[in-house]
Amino acid sequence: MSRPLSDQEKRKQISVRGLAGVENVTEIKSSFNRHLHFTLVKDRNVATRRDYYFALANTVRDHLVGRWIRTQQYYYERDPKRVYYLSLEFYMGRTLQNTMVNLALENACDEATYQLGLDMEELEDMEEDAGLGNGGLGRLAACFLDSMATLGLAAYGYGIRYEFGIFNQKIVSGWQVEEADDWLRYGNPWEKARPEYMRPVHFYGRTEHHPDGVKWVDTQVVLALPYDTPVPGYRNNVVNTMRLWSAKAPCEFNLKDFNVGGYIQAVLDRNLAENISRVLYPNDNFFEGKELRLKQEYFVVAATLQDIIRRYKTSKFGSKEEVRTDLSGLPDKVAIQLNDTHPSLAIPELMRILVDDEKQSWDKAWDICVRSCAYTNHTVLPEALERWPIDLFQRLLPRHLEIIYEINRRHLERISSLYPGDMDRMRRMSLIEEGDQKRVNMAHLCIVGSHAVNGVARIHSDILKATVFKDFYEMDPLKFQNKTNGITPRRWLVMCNPGLAEIIAERIGEEFIHDLDQLKKLLDFVNDEAFIRDIAKVKQENKLKFAVHLEEHYKVKINPNSIFDLQVKRIHEYKRQLLNCLHIITFYNRIKKDPNKHWVPRTIMIGGKAAPGYHTAKMIIRLITAIGEIVNNDPVVGDRLKVIFLENYRVTLAEKAIPAADLSEQISTAGTEASGTGNMKFMLNGALTIGTMDGANVEMAEEAGEENLFIFGMRVDDVEALDRKGYNAGEYYSRIPELKQAIDQIAGGFFSPSQPDLFKDIVDLLMHHDRFKVFADYEDYMKCQDKVGALYKNPKEWTRKVIHNIAGCGKFSSDRTIGQYAREIWGIEPTLEKIPGPDEKR
Repeated sequence: MSRPLSDQEKRKQISVRGLAGVENVTEIKSSFNRHLHFTLVKDRNVATRRDYYFALANTVRDHLVGRWIRTQQYYYERDPKRVYYLSLEFYMGRTLQNTMVNLALENACDEATYQLGLDMEELEDMEEDAGLGNGGLGRLAACFLDSMATLGLAAYGYGIRYEFGIFNQKIVSGWQVEEADDWLRYGNPWEKARPEYMRPVHFYGRTEHHPDGVKWVDTQVVLALPYDTPVPGYRNNVVNTMRLWSAKAPCEFNLKDFNVGGYIQAVLDRNLAENISRVLYPNDNFFEGKELRLKQEYFVVAATLQDIIRRYKTSKFGSKEEVRTDLSGLPDKVAIQLNDTHPSLAIPELMRILVDDEKQSWDKAWDICVRSCAYTNHTVLPEALERWPIDLFQRLLPRHLEIIYEINRRHLERISSLYPGDMDRMRRMSLIEEGDQKRVNMAHLCIVGSHAVNGVARIHSDILKATVFKDFYEMDPLKFQNKTNGITPRRWLVMCNPGLAEIIAERIGEEFIHDLDQLKKLLDFVNDEAFIRDIAKVKQENKLKFAVHLEEHYKVKINPNSIFDLQVKRIHEYKRQLLNCLHIITFYNRIKKDPNKHWVPRTIMIGGKAAPGYHTAKMIIRLITAIGEIVNNDPVVGDRLKVIFLENYRVTLAEKAIPAADLSEQISTAGTEASGTGNMKFMLNGALTIGTMDGANVEMAEEAGEENLFIFGMRVDDVEALDRKGYNAGEYYSRIPELKQAIDQIAGGFFSPSQPDLFKDIVDLLMHHDRFKVFADYEDYMKCQDKVGALYKNPKEWTRKVIHNIAGCGKFSSDRTIGQYAREIWGIEPTLEKIPGPDEKR
C-alpha cells in the first residue's frame, strides 16, 4: 500500500486553509528570524528544535496581539454585556496550530518554515499540552472559549494556572504510574503575566458584627497574580482572554517571625500560600473533600469577582476612575456561568461583597446575585457531588458560612410557606445536610443562587428534573433548562483531520467550519460513488498514519485493514471499560475455538487515566494490559485481534487517534454519562458509534438516524426496573456460557499466570457489587458487536452510514451550544460579524 500523505503535504493542496500569499510568507520568515536571533543572541549560537518552536510561536503570537488589543478596546467602547465563564479546569491541549487555523496563517507559516528548511509538524510536536483539566468538563470549557470568540461574545474564561496539570501516565509492567506534568518548565509563549491586576484573597480569621455591618478580620492574605492567554475566534479578528490566577505570598507573609530569628523559615513558609495553584486535583466525577481543594475553589472565585467588579466599575477604555458606582445594574452587564459546583462559592462571595463592602440591603444584593449567576450541572453520580464539612468551612471561610446559613434560612422559609408542614421536603432541600457530620450541599447552593440551571444533554436534564433535583424543579420549574454539549469543529475537524475537511469543502464549500449545520448537505452525496470512495480513502490514510505512530511508540505491528475499535476516556466503573474487556476475551475465545473461520480482524484500543487514588480503575488498566499480553502473543490469533492500551491519553493523542477510528465505544450504563463529547468527536471524524441510549448518544441517534448507529442495551427505564427488582449478576453468569468462561478465565489467572488471584477484586466487584450492571448488557453488546463485524465486510454500506453520521453532526457544534447559552441564559445575541483588524480603519 502506498505511503500516506503527511498532514504537511496535505496542507500544500488544501483549500480549507486559504493560500499563502508571497508577501505573507516573506513577512513570517523575517519575523521568525528576528525572534530566533533574539533567543540565540543571549548566550548560544546553535539553535535547538525548541528554539525554532519558540520562534514560530512568537511569530504567530505577533499576529494575535494587535487583534487582542483591538478586541478589548472594541469591548470598552461598545460596553456589551460580558460573559464570565468560571471553571476550575481548562483542558486546552496545544495552542500553535489552533491559532494558525483560526487566523488563516497555516499555509503561510507552512511555506515559510519549509523555505527555512524546517518541518512544521516537528516544531508543533515541541509544544507541551496545557493539561489543566481531567477530561470532559475541562475540554468542554476549552471548546466553549473557542466558540465564544467565534460568535463575537465579550467573554472571559477564569480559572487557575496550575503549575502541574493532569499527571503524565506511564505504563510500567502493565500498571499505571503517575509522573508530574511539569508543563511550564520551558516557559509558555502564549501567556502574559499581568502583575498590575494582582488581587488579595483572604482566608481563615473571624467575623465581627457591628451596627454598621460585618467585618471579616485577622485573615491570612494570599495574592492572586493573573496570567492572560489570548483566545482567537475563527477568522473574525476577535481575540478574547482566558485569565488564569497563580497564587503568590505577599511580601510581608509571616516575616514578623524574623524578629525571633525565623527569617529562613518564614521565607520557606511562603510555599504554603503558593501551593494553592501548584497542582490540579486529578479526580474526574469524584469529590475529594480536602482543605487545599476548597482553598483553590475560593481562590479563583474571590480573585475573579474582584476583577469582574473592577471591570464593571471602570468600563471606559483606559479609564482608572470609577464610571459606575452603583452595582444594581450588574446583571445587565455581567453573566457569570458556573461550570459545575467547583466555583459555587461565587454566590456567597458576591453576597459578601454586595452586603459587607457595598452596603446593599440583603434583598437587593440577593436579586443582583441570582440574576447574574447561572449553574451548569455535569453529573448525577452521588460520589461526584460536592458536600463540604461545616467545620472546615467555619475555619477557612467563617463569613461565607454565615452567609450560607442566612441564604438557607430564607430558602427554608420559602419552602415552608409553599409546602406547609412538609418537614421531609425541607430536610431534602436544605443547603445544610444533617448527619454525623454537617455538610454544605454545593449543588443546592448553586440552584438556589442562580437564575438558570442546566444539564448537558436532553436525557441528563430530564433526569435532573425527575430525580436528583426533583424538589427544586417542582418549586421553580422555569429555572431548569437543557444545553446539549458540543465540540469546536475548528480543532476537532479542520485541525485534526485536514483530509476529511478538504473533501467536505470540495463538495459543500467552507461555510460548515463556522456553521456545522451545513453538513446536512452531505446527504446529497450518500450514494455518490466518488464521495464514498474519498471518505473511505481519507479514513484509510488516517489509519495508516496512526498505525505508523503505534508501531513507533508501542512496538506493535497492527493490521491497517482491521476495524480500529476505540474506547478512550477516563477510566471509571460507570464508563464500563470492563464490558469492553469481556467482549475482547469472548472474541479471543471464539477465534481459539474456530481458528479456521473467516473472522473480521480488529485492533481494540483502550486509553485513559485512572485517578491515582481510585484502586478499581487502576486494576481495570492492569486487566486490559494483561489481556493484551496474552492475546497479542498468541500465534493462533495472529493479526486478527490486537489489544493496545493507549498510554497517556490526552488532547494531543486524541487529535491523532480519533480521525483513525472506525468504531467508537460509548457504552456507559444508561443514565450515568451526563453527555459525553468524545462521542461527538468520533462521529464528526467518520467513526460509527456502538453505544447505549445514554447522554448525547440519544440525540446523536436522532440526528443521524438510529439505524446508522449500533445501539444496544438497557434504557434508563430498564435500569430503574432492574434496580427495583434487584440486580443479580449470578443469574447472568450461570445462564450465559461465554460470559461464565470469560469470568472464570479472569478469576483463574488465565491472564495473570504468575499471580493467579491478581484480579479477584475485579471478579468480586462484577459478581457482587456492580452498581453499573455490566453483565445485564453483555449479551446484547455481543450481538451488537457481531453486527459491527458483519457490516464492516461491506465497505460501501459501512461508508454510507459514516456519511449519514457526519451529515448529522451539525447539532453537536459548540457554536450551537454557546448560541443557546447566549440567548437563553445570558441574554446576549451572538454575531458572526467580523471586527476590523489591527491595521484596518475603524
